[in-house]
Amino acid sequence: MHDTESDTFVYQTWPEKFSGMLKKIGIDSESKEIGTDNVEKNDYYSRYFAQTPRMITNRGCLDVKNSNIDVIQIIQKG
Repeated sequence: MHDTESDTFVYQTWPEKFSGMLKKIGIDSESKEIGTDNVEKNDYYSRYFAQTPRMITNRGCLDVKNSNIDVIQIIQKG
């Protein structure tokens, strides 16, 4: 028996995956390298409240074209 799916896959970063998802719904965006945007240099959550997570992972950013939104930052909690 043979599957109809190919054995190869294309490796994509998180920003590339999200950029592809946005393109499917008609939003033009471009993925950026991790650590290249100013928004990534600040704290992600306030440290004044007990329920804010301490450990987060920066997954990168997207530049959104033709929109009021300039940058989307992708973070992972946990």
